[in-house]
Amino acid sequence: MRPVGDLPRSAPRWTDLVFREVRRPASGRFPIGVLPGEGVGPEVVGAALTVLSALETGERRFDVTTGGPIGRDAEVLSGRPLTDAVAAFCAETFAAGGAVLSGPGGGRFVYDLRRRFDLFCKLSPLKPLEPLLSAGSLRPGHAARADVLIVRENAGGEYFGSWRDEAPEGGPRVCEHAFRYSEPEVRRLVGAAARLAAARRGRLAVVVKDAGLPSVSALWRDLSREAASREGVALRVLDIDLAAYLLVRDPLSFDVMAASNLFGDVLADVGALLLASRGASFSGNFSEDGAAVYQTNHGSALDIAGQGRANPIGQICSLAMLLRESLGLAREASWVEASVAEVVALGHRPFDLVGEGERATGTVEMGERVAEAVRRRARSAE
Repeated sequence: MRPVGDLPRSAPRWTDLVFREVRRPASGRFPIGVLPGEGVGPEVVGAALTVLSALETGERRFDVTTGGPIGRDAEVLSGRPLTDAVAAFCAETFAAGGAVLSGPGGGRFVYDLRRRFDLFCKLSPLKPLEPLLSAGSLRPGHAARADVLIVRENAGGEYFGSWRDEAPEGGPRVCEHAFRYSEPEVRRLVGAAARLAAARRGRLAVVVKDAGLPSVSALWRDLSREAASREGVALRVLDIDLAAYLLVRDPLSFDVMAASNLFGDVLADVGALLLASRGASFSGNFSEDGAAVYQTNHGSALDIAGQGRANPIGQICSLAMLLRESLGLAREASWVEASVAEVVALGHRPFDLVGEGERATGTVEMGERVAEAVRRRARSAE
């Protein structure tokens, strides 16, 4: 009998469709830069590294290096969420053909990092683990067979631009935020999304807000039509409010969803309902020249930091994504994904997914159990 979690899964190498230049490390040595992050970051990243250690053999070695503090921790020390030292650390990792595995960082860390390395494309897969289909807030089985890829523009738009906060003497406080999108920014993002859709099930949904943001929405709509026609995929354009509703209401109606920075952020978080928990969500951030940073889609969870209660599934799955997309280790990535599914199916659930009558499994134990399942698979295959 096939072990739970070993069922075939579609696993296209998305980076081949996003990167203009694909960086690959030298054979046998795989550089990975690690930013443990703040809050629960060191705990969930630690669990992922436990899993990574289970993949090492005499011929497959991971050169793991650790960078400095990020986010609020970095701000306390230096006044900036992304320090020059951390930026240099990331640049060195990319130059060596490696990728960065990052824990959560607060403040404007993620925005500064994405702008620094032009990580314009963020991919957030929404494909639930079968054993968790009844664990979340949705009706049991509602998300069965869901397989959605959120493609978010990551280096422009609403989270950048200019802003001010003024309180004139004797007058009301006034806050202003202005942003823009250029044709090249939107064209490269929807082009990547259309190529991804063509490699999957041929359906692209592009998310706008026609009446609320008329000019920006028209730009996205026009360039999406061009990209969809060029790649031969079906195009659907819909407003963000309807898109978020339908993503939860009818996830099987979506394949690839492309959106601006803000709208893509919203969709990835709302879509985590399909995964049963934000703790199970993850993503990769990509530049055109092959730089990549992998992370979870949840925050620092400062309220439970240091308690061993954090859900490491998203961070472990982000590691699997790194192995496949940046290091070309598709087989090893599938071992990690299958092992996560197996451990959960055996009843080991993180604290945020434990049901009535079930025993919660802490962060360290989850990492160790997944690592042991990975070792079994590796021994069987090799």
